[in-house]
Amino acid sequence: MKDLSRRKFLRNGSLGSASLLLFNLPAWAREITSFIAEGQFAVHNIPADKNLDPAWVRSLYKRTIPSTYFKSLNELKFIGMPAGGLHAGTVYLGGDGRLWLWGIYNDSREGVDPKTVLWNDGTREVSVRNRDGANYVEPTLAANRRVLEQGFAISFDFNWKKITRELKEEDWDEIKFEASYPQATIRYISKGLPVEVVVKAGAIFIPLDADNSALPATVFSINVQNRSTKRLTVSIGGWFENGANKITAKDADGMRQNVASRHNGFASIKGQFLAAKPDASSQRDSGTTCITCMGKDVLINTSATPWPVTTEFFTATSESPAEANPNEKLVSSLVTNNFVEPGAGTETNFILSWHFNHPLLKLDKLPETQQGYYYGKRFRDAAEVGAYIAANFKKLHGNTLLWQKTYYDSTLPHWFLERCLLNIGTLATANTYRFANDRFWGWEGVNACEGTCTHVWQYAQTMGRIFPSLERDARQRTDLGIALQQDGGIIFRAEYESRPAIDGQAGTLLRIYREHQVSADDHFLKTNWPNVKRAAIFMLAQDKNGDGMTDTPMENTLDAVWEGEIAWIVGLCIAAAKATQYMAEEVGDMAFADQCREYVEKGNRNMAEKLFNGEYFIHRPDGVLGKKKLGSYNTCHIDQVYGQSWAWQVGLGRLWDREKTLSALRSLWKYNFAPDVGPYIKTHTGGRPYALAGEAGMVMNTNPKNEPFAYGENMTWQLGYFHECMSGFEHQVASHLMAEGMTDEALILTRAIHDRYHAAKRNPYNEIECSDHYARAMASYGTFISACGFEYHGPNGYIRFAPKWSADNFKAPFTAAEGWGSYSQKRLGNSQVHTIEVKYGILQLSELGFDWKVGLPPRKSVVTAGNEQIAHELSISGTAIRIKLSRKVVVKAGLQMIISIN
Repeated sequence: MKDLSRRKFLRNGSLGSASLLLFNLPAWAREITSFIAEGQFAVHNIPADKNLDPAWVRSLYKRTIPSTYFKSLNELKFIGMPAGGLHAGTVYLGGDGRLWLWGIYNDSREGVDPKTVLWNDGTREVSVRNRDGANYVEPTLAANRRVLEQGFAISFDFNWKKITRELKEEDWDEIKFEASYPQATIRYISKGLPVEVVVKAGAIFIPLDADNSALPATVFSINVQNRSTKRLTVSIGGWFENGANKITAKDADGMRQNVASRHNGFASIKGQFLAAKPDASSQRDSGTTCITCMGKDVLINTSATPWPVTTEFFTATSESPAEANPNEKLVSSLVTNNFVEPGAGTETNFILSWHFNHPLLKLDKLPETQQGYYYGKRFRDAAEVGAYIAANFKKLHGNTLLWQKTYYDSTLPHWFLERCLLNIGTLATANTYRFANDRFWGWEGVNACEGTCTHVWQYAQTMGRIFPSLERDARQRTDLGIALQQDGGIIFRAEYESRPAIDGQAGTLLRIYREHQVSADDHFLKTNWPNVKRAAIFMLAQDKNGDGMTDTPMENTLDAVWEGEIAWIVGLCIAAAKATQYMAEEVGDMAFADQCREYVEKGNRNMAEKLFNGEYFIHRPDGVLGKKKLGSYNTCHIDQVYGQSWAWQVGLGRLWDREKTLSALRSLWKYNFAPDVGPYIKTHTGGRPYALAGEAGMVMNTNPKNEPFAYGENMTWQLGYFHECMSGFEHQVASHLMAEGMTDEALILTRAIHDRYHAAKRNPYNEIECSDHYARAMASYGTFISACGFEYHGPNGYIRFAPKWSADNFKAPFTAAEGWGSYSQKRLGNSQVHTIEVKYGILQLSELGFDWKVGLPPRKSVVTAGNEQIAHELSISGTAIRIKLSRKVVVKAGLQMIISIN
C-alpha cells in the first residue's frame, strides 16, 4: 500500500518535516495531516450493543440458495466476474452474460477503471483515486466498458413466427444471475416464450491444475429447453469482434483479418492483424482473438454484422478470409441449428480465447517479462488455445463443473461459500502474472504496489489451498531466492525494495510451512531448508533483549516503522517460530528446533503477561522513545492476535493464553465492529472509503479509552489507515473468530463484507483495498478452513475435520496435495460416521483426526477404503479422536474412505 508520495513522506518522518510535501499526497493523506495539525481527537463512538436482530443472525446459518441478482431489481449493471484463466488479463462476465472490460492489452493503468472521484466523508468532499477507493465509491458500469463487440443470440419458429433474442438485458423480461464461482449461471426469462435459456459461463478452473486453469479463454455453455408441445428448430449463434491491435492500430498500420478453420468436432475463426509496418506487430495489443464452437455442422461467417440480430444472422455464411481497415469493426460468427423435441433441451458450447503475449512495460525491473507469459510459451495464438480446450473439452470443462458441484455441495451456507472462494478470481485478473519462465508474480491490487509484497500476500489463504504449486514457486524462487539477503532478511518486494518487513518475514515462514503441508512429500522443505533456517534466524534476531518479543523497528504492512513491542507483530513472530520449530524437527535439525521452542515459550509467556491490558493486547512503547512515533499503543488493533489466527490455519495449536485471546476478540467485536460505520468515519476522518455510511464493518484501530495522543505524539498520514475497513484484515479476524467458536460473530463479519459487495451497490467479485481485486482479500478462504476445522499435512498423510457447527450432519469440500473431494460426517446417538470421498486425483492417508461428541467414550471403530477394511489404532484425548492406520492408504478418485465409530 505504498506509492512514491508515501515513500517521500516516510523518509521525511515527522509531520513538520513532511508538511512541505503535502501537495504531493493523495487527498485522504492531506486530510489526515490536517486533522492532526488541528489537534482534533474524536471520541470513540462505536456502540458496544450491536442491536442485531437475532432472527437475522440465525438466518446466516441457513443453507439457502446461490446469491442471485435480478434485472428487475436493477442488480446487473456492476457485475464483473473474472471469467478468463489465471494470469491472463482481466475479462469480466457481466450480469446479462456479455463479456466486458477486456483488460488483456498489457497496459499499465492502475485498477480496472482508472479515475478520480469526489467523496463526501460526512464533513467535506475529498478526491479519491483508484487505489484509494474510487471504484468503491463509484463502481464501473459494464455498459461503459464494452471494448469488444461480443454476444450470443437464439432463434426459433413458434406459432408461425420467427423469434430471435439476444442474450442481453434489453431482450428479456427477467434475467437472473447466480453468482457462484468459477462458473456463473444466468437464466433468461420472458413471458410467452416456449423456451428456457440457461447459460453457464466462466474459465476453465481445476484446483491443483495451475496450468490448465491458466488458459486465456472463457467458456459459454448455452442450454435451451423446449417447454412447448411441439418440436422446435433452435439456432444458437455467437459472435466476436477481431480484437487484434484494437487499441493502437491506425489505418496505415495494416489490416485486420478473420480466418476460419474446421476440425473434428468443432469450428473456429481466428482474428489477427496483417501488419504493414514492423512496429505494428510489436505493440502491446498485437495478438489474436478467436471464437470456437463445438459441433459438427457449425455455420461459419468470417464477416458478420449482428446489429441488430435478424434472421439473416443465423443463416449467412462465408468461410473465406475477411479483412477490414483498423478503423472498422471486423466481426465473426458461428451458429448451430438444433432440433429439440418437447420437454427436451439442446446445448451448444462456445470458447472465446485471446493471446497477447507482450511484456508489461511497467515491470521494467523484471527481465523475464521480455520473454512474455506462460500461456504464450504454451500456445502460438488464440486459435491454438481454443483448439486445445475443444479437443480436451470433456476433461477440462468436466473437471471445472465437478469442482463447482463439489464445492457448493455442502451444508454450509451458500452465500458463505461464495464469499470465502470468489476472491481467488483475483488470480484471473491483471493483478497477477505467470511469466514464460514459469515464475508467479503479483501486485497488491491491479497495477498498484509491485513485488508480490510479503506483508500483503501473507494474509491470502486461498491460493495456497487451491493452487499450491504457485505458492511453492513464489516461496522458492522469489522469497527464498531473489529476495533473500545474506543475513536472512527477505526483501518484502523482491526487486522493488531493499529491506525486509518484519510481518512479511514472519508471514513468509508460516507460508513456507503451509506450502510444505500442502505437498505430497518433504522434497520442498528439505530442498529449501538451509534458506528457511537463514530466514528464521534473521527473524529471531529481531528480539534484541531475548524475551521472545521482537522489538527491532522495521517496516510493517501499515507502511510505517513502529517502535517498541507490538502485540500483532510479536504474536506473528511467535507463530512463525513455532512453525519453524516443527519444520526443524521434520528435517532432523533438533538443535535449531530447541532454539525455536525456547523463543516460543518465552514469547508466549511474556506476550500474555506484558502486552495485555486487561481487555486486549497492545503495543508497548519503546523504553527510550516512548510514544513519539506513530503506533497503536493502548488502542484496539484489528491484528492484535493475528499470530494465533495463522496458527489455526496450519495446525500449530494454541499458542498463548486462551482466555486473553478470547478477550481480545471480544474487544475487537465490542470496540471495532460497527453495524453502521457512518458515524465513526464522519468523526474519524482521513481514512479511505472501503465502507460507507449505512454499511457494517470492522474498523482497523480504535481508541476506546479516548486517550489523548493515543496513536503517538508525532502522528503521520498513516493514521488514516486506522479509520478504515479493509476487507482482507476483516476476513483474517473472521477466520479467527470462527476457529475459536465465535461463529455468530464470524458469520456476521463475513456477511458484512458480502453485503457491502452486493451487486446493487458494486461488483460482488472485486474486493477493493489499494486498487482493485486486492490480494489480501484472499484471506477469505481462511474462514472456510476454520469453519471445517480442517488440518492437513501431506507428507505425513494426516487429515483432520472438526466442524464448528452442524457437526451432527455436516458436509464440505476439501483440497489436499494431490487431490480434492468431499467430506461428510453424521452423528446419531453415540455413533459417528465420517466419509471422505475423493473426486479428483488421489489422497494419501496415514492418520486421521475428528472430534468426538461429548458422551460415552468410543468402544469400536471400523475403517474401510473402497471394499477393503483397514487395520488401525484409535486414541482419544478429551474430545479429539486420532486414528492411525496400519499403513499408508491411497484413496483414488471415485472411491471413499469411511470411518465408523461407536
